[in-house]
Amino acid sequence: MKENKHYDVFVIGSGIAGQTAAKLCVKEGKTVAIADNRAFGGTCALRGCDPKKILLQFSELLHASQLLKDKGVSKLPKIKWKTVQKFKSSFTDSIPPSTEEDLVELGIDMYHQSPVFQSENEILIEGKLISADKFVIATGMIPLDLKIKGQDYLKVSDDILNLKHLPKSATFIGSGYVGMEFASMLATMGCKVTVIEKGPASLTPFDPFLVGILVDYLQTIGITFIYNAEVDSVEKLKKNFKVKYLLDGKKKSVKSRKVFNTAGRVPSVEMLDLEKVNVKFDERGIIVNDYLQSISNPNVFACGDVSSKALPLTPVSGLQGYVASNNIIKDQSKTFEIPPMPSTVFTNPKLSSVGYTEEEALKRFKNIKIYKGDASSWYNAKKENNPVYAYKVLVNERTNEIIGAHLLSTEAHETINLFSMAISQNMTVSEFKKQMFTYPTYTNDLKSMMKDED
Repeated sequence: MKENKHYDVFVIGSGIAGQTAAKLCVKEGKTVAIADNRAFGGTCALRGCDPKKILLQFSELLHASQLLKDKGVSKLPKIKWKTVQKFKSSFTDSIPPSTEEDLVELGIDMYHQSPVFQSENEILIEGKLISADKFVIATGMIPLDLKIKGQDYLKVSDDILNLKHLPKSATFIGSGYVGMEFASMLATMGCKVTVIEKGPASLTPFDPFLVGILVDYLQTIGITFIYNAEVDSVEKLKKNFKVKYLLDGKKKSVKSRKVFNTAGRVPSVEMLDLEKVNVKFDERGIIVNDYLQSISNPNVFACGDVSSKALPLTPVSGLQGYVASNNIIKDQSKTFEIPPMPSTVFTNPKLSSVGYTEEEALKRFKNIKIYKGDASSWYNAKKENNPVYAYKVLVNERTNEIIGAHLLSTEAHETINLFSMAISQNMTVSEFKKQMFTYPTYTNDLKSMMKDED
């Protein structure tokens, strides 16, 4: 086969990581191409964070109204789901053409397929054999294949985002952040929800004290949680689907209109044939060094969720794209260091975290101070008639510096950013408390969370 073209840099994946790398390289005079087997724009903008949050805000509105029913709200708002979906599409539909337009304007060639490596510097794509000096792999993650009987009946997060009608009942297999967010959304909208989890708890990367409070509350709005259960099969009935599972050695089942696979996501590498390019990978993704280079092939870089050093967060992907491209432009000029990175589960209420967990802090520091509590009696929760508000803040006892924060509240996704800034600036508790915030706000509450017992 004739070699059609050669590039300085070939980028695989058009999300924030891939776009960042491609744009920085082309601006430095490199010849660049980018490929994607789906619409250009990436997961976050098209089928992840952004459209998800558009849909979730309507369940948040309904949830807030439900809390204030008979406190001044006499009639709950009716959500017109088809109109909501049109509103969401007004954001997502324009992204692929505008992304491609930007890339063309910069002189970046585009390919609409997954490439397959043929050798250490060649790929086959769209029937063409193309070579490059450097490759950037930014293919993200895909849903975990559960390998169970009837798995073709399972829907994934893409399908939830594009639901034409809200189902009367739904079963989620897996209780990570995607499953918990959408379970919370559907339950708030009146759907009967069951969550089946193979482990003993939900949201394991988050603080267990706050997760416990959240799960207890979600049960009160109609979500049934089944833990330590192994899903065996999915069977199609006339109107419903039957999920069969094992619990304590006994066969059980649950019926629902929809069944969603939210058991997790895995690095999207299978289609690339990485053995031919001598790139090592494991369950975390492509194994890279601090320069985001493959440890087995220095001409291949990996950034975003597919990298072994990734966190599944959009700001991390952008940062990794920046680091990888800088190291292509100038060899080993930038190392990747993860700054304090806040993360949020957009349930009702929201669960947010930044810095060390209690378990991590106990391993890393000789002595830590733990401030934790239920704040549901505080003004901001009571004014919303909200039964859920809690926190845990971790402090290095020797230096009095804040090293971790975990919040469960209506505004946790916003207030966690104050703790992120405090941790990145190595602020002490006393320095933080000297800051002046507007009152009465959830932000101002943060100072009250670090109050020693009298």
